[in-house]
Amino acid sequence: MTPGQLSTPHGGANPATTAAAPVCLNCGSALGDPRPSFCPACGQETRLRPPTLREFAQQLGGAYFSTEGALWRTLKVLLLQPGELTRQYLAGRRKHYVLPLRLYLTISVIALLGLRLDPHGDVRIDATGVADAAARTPASFVIVDAGRWRAGLDQGRFYCESLPPWLCQRLQHRIGLGPQEIADEVASFSDRFVGRLGGAMFVLLPTFALWLALVYRNRRMRYTEHLVFALHVHAFWFFALLWTLPGWIWLSTPALLVMPWYTLAAMRRVYGGRLWPRLLRAAVVATLYLVVIGIALGALAVWSLVF
Repeated sequence: MTPGQLSTPHGGANPATTAAAPVCLNCGSALGDPRPSFCPACGQETRLRPPTLREFAQQLGGAYFSTEGALWRTLKVLLLQPGELTRQYLAGRRKHYVLPLRLYLTISVIALLGLRLDPHGDVRIDATGVADAAARTPASFVIVDAGRWRAGLDQGRFYCESLPPWLCQRLQHRIGLGPQEIADEVASFSDRFVGRLGGAMFVLLPTFALWLALVYRNRRMRYTEHLVFALHVHAFWFFALLWTLPGWIWLSTPALLVMPWYTLAAMRRVYGGRLWPRLLRAAVVATLYLVVIGIALGALAVWSLVF
């Protein structure tokens, strides 16, 4: 041992004087010497640095929006082969396609954004006389009119029927605003309604899967499998909705007509069965779903008006 060299109890070199072996920052596995370009355990790059903006753009375009990326591959199957994405997913072949929830969120967010920006798609509220509210407070107008649920102003007298007391108080407070405030509230109703529509769909979509599970009980499928089908079908519906936004009848009419055909074709591929029983099941699901949609949209309209 040379002068000045320290020793360990076992005669080895002092660990404090030995450089630490390189390890993968992702999984902690030893990389060895010479250091490889990629971790042999998890595959992550071993020489990392902060990414540049160009690299961010390349990652986004290459992994998601490129012509060979998962999104375009998934859209091709979604649009041209109804039900095939669900069939592939349930069969366990999922690597090359966008996952159902991510696909639904991507298309629905784009569609709802387009609906919000669409100048032809304003959601209006039935409020007779509110158009000139900036000039005077109308003596009579309707705020809510959904069957037995009604509220509004009749010759200056507020009425609220079959609605919760707290909701009636809130509506009465809204009516008690000045003329200009009433006009502003009505004008902003559309933005609030469309802005909350995406959240409402997260309540509606699982009910669609529930009705499918009821009419296809003999298939002995899990509820989550029906939910995958619902996500794919709703993703297509939102994609079709995009084509109705320009307001061109020659484009919007085929987009609306193709939705029921697509749903039946997807049901045939995923669930099988003969035509007439499938039509009957589809009619039951559509009826139940439309009832739920009507109730949900009515509640959403009231909520958007009050809050």
